[in-house]
Amino acid sequence: MKRNLNKNNYLRSNRWRKSLLVLALLCVGGSGVKTLAAGRIRDAQDLTLMNDTTKMVKGVPLKPEDISPLLVGESIPVLKLLKSSGESFDLNKSVAGKPTILIFYRGGWCPYCSKQLSGLQEIAPDLTKMGYQIIAVSTDSPENLGKTMVKQKLSYTLLSDADLNAARKFGIAFKGPRSYDSFLPESSGGKNVNKLLPVPSVFILNNKGTIMFEYINPDITQRLSASLLKAAAAALRKEI
Repeated sequence: MKRNLNKNNYLRSNRWRKSLLVLALLCVGGSGVKTLAAGRIRDAQDLTLMNDTTKMVKGVPLKPEDISPLLVGESIPVLKLLKSSGESFDLNKSVAGKPTILIFYRGGWCPYCSKQLSGLQEIAPDLTKMGYQIIAVSTDSPENLGKTMVKQKLSYTLLSDADLNAARKFGIAFKGPRSYDSFLPESSGGKNVNKLLPVPSVFILNNKGTIMFEYINPDITQRLSASLLKAAAAALRKEI
């Protein structure tokens, strides 16, 4: 589906507010949690039409708040990425095998991302018992993914999106700050030539590749906590 960023500004849309409502309900509980968390937030007409013009470069917005991501109810794109070993990984084939917690993070060099990855590791056994697999995607080169896995003792799958192809297709890529211009190509093994970054994102997918839940926040300091992710995953399990 082609999106008009001028109209579908994610942060200013009703859909963003509803995503926050899902998280609020997960915190306090209630009979409506399961229904909302299952992704019954799909009315496109709920989006607020925007009149402002989004500034673009290389086909992506300049600001993280101007992204136009895939939404709940939509299907993920066809993608193949690289594992830390350099081996090709068919994301769609893997997702078809079991429900998936899919994370997009900036890189192992990001302290907020490192904390998020550690939190995921803590709940990984519980998510596995629920029948989920965890896949985390970043701009890091396969070599740097390997360093992150060893340093943080991660048991789940890390994938390299060094050229930001996946982030673009998910609609979460934006132009990185100028202060990152020399750093991003280096950490990606020279593939991030456009010097882009993904907005940190969490997606829960069924085995058809449909997005059942998402949390996307352009504020890099704010991440979905491990406890809230576990609650969302548990609430959704019977639906997928």
